[in-house]
Amino acid sequence: MSVAFVPERLRGKAEVNQETLQRLLEENDQLIRCIVEYQSKGRATDCVQYQHILHRNLIYLATIADATPPSTQKAAD
Repeated sequence: MSVAFVPERLRGKAEVNQETLQRLLEENDQLIRCIVEYQSKGRATDCVQYQHILHRNLIYLATIADATPPSTQKAAD
């Protein structure tokens, strides 16, 4: 199950911290590797579920980034 999935009753109550974000990024890395593997084996239809989870995770990360005030975001190196 994706770490980005939060039950309806808990939405807006979960604390987003560095550990959660790191786990989500690691999960996305695994999802991308799985998707690439399935596609390279000619099984593109089998990776659709992973693409959906990846999409949900990316939307979640984008939502967090948009909601974070500019003063708390790290400057790009």
